[in-house]
Amino acid sequence: MAFKFEKLKVWQKALDLADEIDNMTKAFPKEEVYVLTSQAKRAADSISMNIAEGSTGQSNPEFKRFLGYALRSDIEVVNCLHLAIRRKYIKEEIFQKHYKSCGEILVMISALIKSLN
Repeated sequence: MAFKFEKLKVWQKALDLADEIDNMTKAFPKEEVYVLTSQAKRAADSISMNIAEGSTGQSNPEFKRFLGYALRSDIEVVNCLHLAIRRKYIKEEIFQKHYKSCGEILVMISALIKSLN
């Protein structure tokens, strides 16, 4: 049995981003484990979770509300990336890779919201 959200490319891309952020944060210093590491991972996980939760058995307005949460979580990941590069936990190429993914997810979520109007 397939759930509606499993067919959404944006959900699949959000899962990929969550895995990438999880791998990225493994190299962060130990003192960040309960701060930036945790925040970045929770924000990245929240994108796909909100897409999934909002898509199943919800009205379009309710789905849009959850997509708004997913969008804000995506932007939160971007802020975590900025903090990580400023603190020299990641290199520019890693920042750019994940920044690009966040931008693509933002566009996809925005398009999905628009399609529900």
